[in-house]
Amino acid sequence: MSADPFSDILRFTKTESVVTGGFTAGGAWAIRFPAPDKIKFFAVVKGHCWVRIEGMAEPIHFDTGDVGLLSAKRSFILASAPDIAAVDAMSVFSAAGKAAVQWGEGTDFAHIGGHVLLDATSGRLLSDVLPPWIHVPASSPQATAFRRLLDQLMEERASELPGSQLASAQLAQLLFIQILRAHLNTSAPMPAGWLRALGDPRIARALRLMHGDPARAWHLDELATACAMSRTTFAFHFKAAAGVAPLTYLTQWRMRLAERALREEKRPIAAIAQTLGYASESAFSNAFKRVTGQSPKAFRLSSERKLAYGGQSE
Repeated sequence: MSADPFSDILRFTKTESVVTGGFTAGGAWAIRFPAPDKIKFFAVVKGHCWVRIEGMAEPIHFDTGDVGLLSAKRSFILASAPDIAAVDAMSVFSAAGKAAVQWGEGTDFAHIGGHVLLDATSGRLLSDVLPPWIHVPASSPQATAFRRLLDQLMEERASELPGSQLASAQLAQLLFIQILRAHLNTSAPMPAGWLRALGDPRIARALRLMHGDPARAWHLDELATACAMSRTTFAFHFKAAAGVAPLTYLTQWRMRLAERALREEKRPIAAIAQTLGYASESAFSNAFKRVTGQSPKAFRLSSERKLAYGGQSE
């Protein structure tokens, strides 16, 4: 494993960002989008608009270069002004077919959007720690990186160069990572979890150590020392940020690694146990069942059955 929990978890959840389209508009316009079934991101690449999200009292103003990430299943409206009656997005985009969508009068506004795909079950490790809504203004310290990525995305989508589809996907993935990085650097409230813990410089080193060597028998004292805190202070701050005690976090991460190994590998359970720091298969099995509610053998058999019937094991 690496000493980069952020990358570990993005890989573990099989995060994949996809640009799905965009539109241009002008004059007075408003489009209502249905509640997404995936994490949704969008950016204003030209002009400005207002964003109204279901359940939020006030609309949000978006300028050129602003980026939004919606993880909650809420409908939303993009509009040239807050008080304009919105048309349904399906009627706008279905009528356009594969052609570029232009709405209203003129092209003084341009938008690009997409979504983030996650593994069916392990994806909750990421989705559960995201706030319902993230807004990264173009005036933020991360604006330079966003502008560069958005410019490249627009160029790739407009070009017919070889590999443009793959290049767009890679740029969309970088955009999603930058959104999360920007959120980590703000003071906006976050749910307790690994993402909030990574954004806390007082305890982030402990996460890096545990992810770097999950099989090691880490002790609370050495993790606290690495974070330059007393044992009590470290334990308090870690649980407040991560939502669980440090060694509980380590056990949970080990079990997630175990689930992946049991699904994707044919190694004996005893070998998996050893690579995760357990002296015996029985000790590993007890820990696995305590965390997941299943024995390792039952979990592996269930995963194999789901795959055999064309379902998703995770």
